[in-house]
Amino acid sequence: MIERVETSWRPASAEEGFEIVRRRLFQPITDPELFTARDAVVKAFADEYRKFAQEFPSEAGKGEYERRMKAAYQVHPELFDRLYNDWSTLDKFQRTRGVLRLMAAVIHALWEREDKGLMILPASVPVDAPAVQSELTRYLPPVWDPIIEKDIDGPNSLPLKIDRENPMLGRYSAARRVARTLYLGSAPTQDATKKGLEDRQIKLGCVQPGETSGTFGDALRKLADQATYLYVDGSRYWYATQPSVNRLAEERAERYHPEDVTEEIRRRLVEEAKHRGDFSKVQSCPTGSGDVVDEPEAKLVILSPDSPHSAKTDSSAGRQSALEILNRGSAGRNCGNMLVFLAADKTRLIDLDKAVRSYMAWKSIKEQEESLNLDHFQATQVDDRLRNSDKAVSARIPETYVWLLVAGQKRPEPGEAFPGVEWQEFRLQGDGSLAERAAKKLKNDGLLVTSMAGTILRFEIDQVPLWRGHHVGVKQLADDFAKYLYLPRVKNAQVLLHAIQDGVGRLTWAQDGFAYADFYDASAARYRGLETGHRPIVQL
Repeated sequence: MIERVETSWRPASAEEGFEIVRRRLFQPITDPELFTARDAVVKAFADEYRKFAQEFPSEAGKGEYERRMKAAYQVHPELFDRLYNDWSTLDKFQRTRGVLRLMAAVIHALWEREDKGLMILPASVPVDAPAVQSELTRYLPPVWDPIIEKDIDGPNSLPLKIDRENPMLGRYSAARRVARTLYLGSAPTQDATKKGLEDRQIKLGCVQPGETSGTFGDALRKLADQATYLYVDGSRYWYATQPSVNRLAEERAERYHPEDVTEEIRRRLVEEAKHRGDFSKVQSCPTGSGDVVDEPEAKLVILSPDSPHSAKTDSSAGRQSALEILNRGSAGRNCGNMLVFLAADKTRLIDLDKAVRSYMAWKSIKEQEESLNLDHFQATQVDDRLRNSDKAVSARIPETYVWLLVAGQKRPEPGEAFPGVEWQEFRLQGDGSLAERAAKKLKNDGLLVTSMAGTILRFEIDQVPLWRGHHVGVKQLADDFAKYLYLPRVKNAQVLLHAIQDGVGRLTWAQDGFAYADFYDASAARYRGLETGHRPIVQL
């Protein structure tokens, strides 16, 4: 008598899947040297996870995970986990047959491409290969096809573009590998409460031994900033079938008129001008030479973004604008030596323009939050992007405004024509506000004087000379220093007054300094209120 015995069926687990895939798709390892090679690869991964434990999920550094890697070799356990835990939840996806079909296509594509990866990770899956893409999308809605082409993998995809534009990322195809890992971890979980993957899980699906996990973190951030269908919530990332607010921001950023962008930069520069450094005044974006008041105080003039400068270019808009202000049109200027100019770098202005457009786009979305009917997640995303884009603009301004333009002259020689104006240009570096960086550079190069010894003032007066007969009026001296480009640029007249006090108060005033008098009485041919040997009260 024969009797049928019923047994309950259950699908293969990820652990069982290791063996099924290896037995069906790979030849068995029999050579002792190959076992040694396998163990070396597994150890390299395990060492990576332990050495940089903060970059990967905690379980990756444990002995049990190392055992799983040996069992799954040549496929990384993370890929099996995604397929058996996530993809198997899709209708019609068969745990055993579906995984076998997909892995057969993956392995064949990698073999054709002569892939050199130590193990097959989620990042290794060539989503752009037709056979692989067919297996991945057959269980998903058709809407995923254009999303893959645009945001995930393919000749015109965003990740490939990012890798090409960033050599450090392109060296490892980092953006492409991150996008593949994200796709495998998020496409089948659209209806899940917890969508997508955490950043550590993404790195686990990407990094091979010897590679820097930070490179993939950079790629992930660039994707999050630019991808149309990528969502971010804290440390979790996922692709979705609906465009994120990223796309809306991108479209708005492209539509802004250049003048609107320039006006936002001007607004920022007005705020920047509140930080004066060692200048008496800072003025931003004058619309004409008449806007810059002619006054005897050292002033930094920040030129408008539509007057940029390029290195060693006399005809640049920045240089021409500075010359126009220096000459005060055709009227001339009495305090030209008090002015220095700061211009934007023409090349870097492109990056600033892009950052400002992004900020303006996110700001407009924030202002229309209610009318756009944004959900809580999208509203949070807008807040994050607005904050980050604002910081990006603040960082770009000092990176863009780097050209310090300084007018000067050679000392006039008796009997020769008055020297023409000569321009010096300096590329600013370092930290601080625009004015602080400019002042520091000028002071280091002796082009801005905030304090002066009496002996130095005596030397400068003798060199030209500035004496009118046997003396020079204090007001006249201040006017000379404010006007003539061959004299030191002092912060203000107070610097000269202190220098006079120092020169008069020296014991060697006759040789190294000078005397001070209230006035010269021509009728009596004598100085009234003459003082020497102590610091007098000096007034203009």
